[in-house]
Amino acid sequence: MKLIVGLGNPGRAYARSRHNVGFLCIDGLSSRAGIRLSERRKHVVLGQGEIERDSVVLAKPRTYMNRSGDALAYLVTRIGVKPDDMLIIYDDMDLPLGKLRIRAAGSAGGHRGMQSIIDALGSQDVPRMRIGIGRPSPDEGGVEHVLGDFSRDERPALQNALSTAQDAALNVIAHGLEWAMNHYN
Repeated sequence: MKLIVGLGNPGRAYARSRHNVGFLCIDGLSSRAGIRLSERRKHVVLGQGEIERDSVVLAKPRTYMNRSGDALAYLVTRIGVKPDDMLIIYDDMDLPLGKLRIRAAGSAGGHRGMQSIIDALGSQDVPRMRIGIGRPSPDEGGVEHVLGDFSRDERPALQNALSTAQDAALNVIAHGLEWAMNHYN
């Protein structure tokens, strides 16, 4: 069983925010793989299906970003997946808009959602893909930046990044994490 989780904040107010690129990526994967996100559980919305002959669960936490660990703890207990079979997808202000980074492990790098997951699982050995959302402008704070929507000028780069991130996630399943890191980083 493989688990791909996109991080974000629930609710319409955050639907198109920079902080929700993980949700947007999962929505695209759901469409491409034909896996409907139709199961609403206490901490997650999920869908189950097959990709490349592997059983796959796609999930979006129903918790706010800084409580993402609650959703991951629930999923680990519910479906019995190990960290090696996970991929967490989330936004990163320290990467330029549209840039991807895939890693097998590491610190949270200041990302509260990833820190919540590390705390809940008791390990930094959690595969992840970060999607760059760029730094805030000088007159904008970090919180305003991540919770703000992408501008009209940023949307083409966002769409390219989401398409590439979906390709990368599918290739993690098909070829493994190391192959994907070598190809997309």
